[in-house]
Amino acid sequence: MNSSSCVRPTKSELYPWYDSIWLNNYSNAKAYFAAVNQKKLKNFVDTMGVFRTRPTFAVKQFRNIVDAATLSRLLDEVRALKPSDFELHEVQRFRRFVVHDHPYFKQLQEQLTAFVSEAAGEPLEPNYNFLSLYSSTGVCPLHMDSPEAKWTLDLCLAQSEPWPIHLSRVVPWPEIATNANDHDEPASDRDWSDRIKNDDSLEFRSYTMQPGEALLFSGSSQWHYREPLPAQGRNSFCDLLFFHTSRVVLLNWYAWRIGQRISVNPSYLSPYMRVRS
Repeated sequence: MNSSSCVRPTKSELYPWYDSIWLNNYSNAKAYFAAVNQKKLKNFVDTMGVFRTRPTFAVKQFRNIVDAATLSRLLDEVRALKPSDFELHEVQRFRRFVVHDHPYFKQLQEQLTAFVSEAAGEPLEPNYNFLSLYSSTGVCPLHMDSPEAKWTLDLCLAQSEPWPIHLSRVVPWPEIATNANDHDEPASDRDWSDRIKNDDSLEFRSYTMQPGEALLFSGSSQWHYREPLPAQGRNSFCDLLFFHTSRVVLLNWYAWRIGQRISVNPSYLSPYMRVRS
């Protein structure tokens, strides 16, 4: 197992994957409401339901989501980027350079939002996008996204060879036990990734794309990962553009602000939620 998949985020006491801070805050908020006001707990959970994904959703693959002229313009914009444009905080862990919300990419995301809404089966608003330039041995560890990225349109721009992404079926948010009578314990940071990847009930499927093709999936309700990019000297690469859409206004209030503002008394949490590795 790639060691990068086992680094617990510093702000996520409960869950080990790198984008789990939101679920940590959500679980803490639920524990707080369960202790002080059951009615507000139900209201909170019901309101957050808009960010859950219907279990019948199936991944959609689009062969020609952009035409040749648009793909050429995208590649030109990538080539025009200066070294100072790249964000370097994910180079060591993911072997990738990223650029968030480039003006042309934002324009294209706006144009694609109606199409993505129809494909997802619900009205959406664009949230953010980022260019991800993976170099040799690039990797995307197993994770789920936060609901601000409920829907991901994963567009392939260029690659040295097709690089599979592995996607589970839609599943409920992977919350750990929230009361002492439950028996599910949080997986340790050492074994959780392999356990999920090897769980046949999650029905993982692999998908590849060619430049100009895209996948639509629900990253906040589908486990997903990419194994290390096969090394071909220094020539292996994969350039991807991710468009993330969701219901961001409500999310900012209910998931992030509530989670940040609540100072949770540890006595509200079950023994399982207080487990630390």
